[in-house]
Amino acid sequence: DGGFILSEKPTSLVIDDEIQIRRLLRIVLEEEGYRVLESETGRQGLSDVALRRPDVVLLDLGLPDMDGLVVLQRLREWSHVPVLILSVRDGPEDKVTALAAGADDYVTKPFDSTALLARLRAIQRRVPFGTEDPYFQAGHLAIDFNTRTVTVDGREVKLTATEYALLKALAQHAGKVVTHKQLLREVWGPNAENQSQYLRVYVTHLRKKIEIPGAPEKLLKTESGIGYRLILPAQK
Repeated sequence: DGGFILSEKPTSLVIDDEIQIRRLLRIVLEEEGYRVLESETGRQGLSDVALRRPDVVLLDLGLPDMDGLVVLQRLREWSHVPVLILSVRDGPEDKVTALAAGADDYVTKPFDSTALLARLRAIQRRVPFGTEDPYFQAGHLAIDFNTRTVTVDGREVKLTATEYALLKALAQHAGKVVTHKQLLREVWGPNAENQSQYLRVYVTHLRKKIEIPGAPEKLLKTESGIGYRLILPAQK
């Protein structure tokens, strides 16, 4: 029933620890018809994206608790929200790195308000449709991509960074077969495509942590000679 209210005004989230910048952006964005939310830290920003679902994010790279690039990488694990980087870093390599990490555009401070608004409108037009969620559940397994928490039957399990990356890659393609090559590329990088022994070892580790012994339905299926598939409960 409240859907039309949200669509009347696009919501922007400003993640920046500098209060003057947030004030300036609030004035510029509200004049343009945006609702404006503010976060002072990266952690708060990630939480606000998950809970408040803004239409566009303006992200500073120099945050007090974590680098803005880390915020961007975490966000891109589960969200396609358009992100405009606002930063005093103006080297070409800074822009390339941010765009490679999933930013939609990059504006250096101090910025021109008219140009900033034009770029915001442009990246909002590019946003892909489709639902996204920071939470994933399949049977007894639940993942919170925002906090990187994995629970099995309601109990938190500790995964190494590599185990988590492997589980995340499988969860993002849940229900589909993910090939050995694709998993190696996503988890270990483009030069690891022939290291299938890595994959076997880590899949074994992962199974021990996410499967319930004696459960009739296994979550992680081997598709012989092809890859692996994370089963969604309705699938067999």
